[in-house]
Amino acid sequence: MNAFLNWHALTWLGDSSLMIPMAVAITAWLGWARRTRPVMWLWLLCLGAAGAVVVAGKFAFMGWGVGIAALDFTGFSGHTTMSTTLWPVALWLAVSSFAHRWRVAAACAGWALGAAIGYSRLALDAHSVSEVVSGFLLGLAASGFFLWRQRSKPHPTLRLLPVLLTLALPALVIPPGTRAPTHELIGRIAAWTAGNERPFVRADLHAGTRPARRAE
Repeated sequence: MNAFLNWHALTWLGDSSLMIPMAVAITAWLGWARRTRPVMWLWLLCLGAAGAVVVAGKFAFMGWGVGIAALDFTGFSGHTTMSTTLWPVALWLAVSSFAHRWRVAAACAGWALGAAIGYSRLALDAHSVSEVVSGFLLGLAASGFFLWRQRSKPHPTLRLLPVLLTLALPALVIPPGTRAPTHELIGRIAAWTAGNERPFVRADLHAGTRPARRAE
């Protein structure tokens, strides 16, 4: 039971209820000074691209059953993708006034946390290995590209404590473990768009079945 609760606590660190406020906080920090606003736009591009791929994959599967049964793949793990996109950048920002080696170490810690969150999705039987691995690689590509581009650009030099307080604020306001209804919302919209009574689920992928059509 304790291990189960610990996995839930870890997986919450990648939930949209925490990731969305964190994305807003990172955007605000990057856009605070005029000289770093171009960095903010690059960040939004990387974050938006990763998020769009996740939503498109979920939408395609839940609405039309687009998946790969042989790989048990129904779409990228959103928790893994978003945590691997957001945490490295958040921790990099937190130590942005430190030496370069500390910024690199912070980003690596963020990727390690993203990997741990991905593993928690496996432990909770929420995703398959292919979905977690692909989500990790997608998030790694988004945050890695963003951070790689910072080598030759001016970046914020923020104080550690204000950044940590800003990043911790959502966890103080939102009860730990609170799940955002994003997955269910995408499923309902996808099913309605496809004209089905319910979304496709993993069992449909393996059984070759499909939901009944919605009565017009």
